[in-house]
Amino acid sequence: MKNNTHSLAQVADILSLSKSTIHKWENNKKLVPNLNPTTGEKEYSSAQIMQFDQAKAMFNSEWDKELKTTPIKKYNCIELFAGAGGLAIGLEKAGLHTKMLNEIDRHACATLKKNRPEWNVVEGDIADIDFSQYFGQIDVLSGGFPCQAFSYAGNKLGLEDTRGTLFYEFGRTLKECSPKVFIAENVKGLVSHDKGRTLETIKQVFSELGYTLVEPKVLKAIFYQVPQKRERLIIIGIRNDLAHYLDKFSWPSPYKRIMTLKDALKAGELYDCDVPKSEGQKYPKRKAEILRKVPQGGYWRDLPDKLQREYMQKSYFLGGGKTGMARRLSWNEPSLTLTCSPAQKQTERCHPEKTRPLTVREYARVQTFPDNWEFSGSIGQQYKQIGNAVPVNLAYAVGRSIVRLLNVIS
Repeated sequence: MKNNTHSLAQVADILSLSKSTIHKWENNKKLVPNLNPTTGEKEYSSAQIMQFDQAKAMFNSEWDKELKTTPIKKYNCIELFAGAGGLAIGLEKAGLHTKMLNEIDRHACATLKKNRPEWNVVEGDIADIDFSQYFGQIDVLSGGFPCQAFSYAGNKLGLEDTRGTLFYEFGRTLKECSPKVFIAENVKGLVSHDKGRTLETIKQVFSELGYTLVEPKVLKAIFYQVPQKRERLIIIGIRNDLAHYLDKFSWPSPYKRIMTLKDALKAGELYDCDVPKSEGQKYPKRKAEILRKVPQGGYWRDLPDKLQREYMQKSYFLGGGKTGMARRLSWNEPSLTLTCSPAQKQTERCHPEKTRPLTVREYARVQTFPDNWEFSGSIGQQYKQIGNAVPVNLAYAVGRSIVRLLNVIS
């Protein structure tokens, strides 16, 4: 690995830095690139970037060893807010047995039932479900509760103070079925929401419910065989009577390289065939005419000034980079984080060569769904389900860490 070379974009991803920071480091001789004799582009040797901890972790990864993780017995899990199944598929791949899933959206439920008829999918409002019937039968409770602001009536907030929020329902489920371990995932922004007070409240409630937390961590999907710059906050708790096993938990090791959009859409290491054809949204005529002029990996600032003004309108005069607008993806970089709609002006996700949004199946591949996982509902509903999902390979990596922990507890 140490003799390999990496592009500017790859180094920026590996080190979690902007390309402009890498340029500054070049000027300071902190990083010294070579020029590729064929392409003339800058390249950085693995040996050179090994001075940084992030690169060391990737190049000396335990990924292959961790991939061999299997459960030593049957571990049951319940999933809340299951969506289209990204987290559930990942945990299933890791060897966990899905006892029950709850989801309120009928299209997402139809997706789950279509693909896994054997799963116990309970459609409806979580507030109407009694989970005490599962008490003592569940090893893992998982789910991504939507983050809603809590009111801060006092300094000592408990579960009751979060009533009316979906977090309350997650906490109530935890109390009623008492699993050994739970996995809660959320947006990265929860870390700083209300100056960190929301996350502190959440930690406090988990403590009140009898769980000790692993320090919550924001995981970057690009490090776990996902060709997408998506970040998710992962909160893992262990029931207090098992908390002495806390030091046995380890976060998943990073994969040995960063996957790109080419890995997602073309035959190779990630998929054994090119992406299947599928439906997708289209751009209006004028929008397509403008986007045709955006180069691969470029965005609105790569357009002539006259077109910048036409496309951006009032936003042209506002501050900030708005790098998602008129954005064309690049074959040689991971995709930007997928949203619920690939054609919205604020969150453009244009194909690297063709002037159109990514199709449904292309969207699914960027989230590392298997090609045989079918989505129900209209095209808009399918995009929404995929855009809201936890990337399957990220869930799989976290699932292996959970299985390793449960194997020690058992």
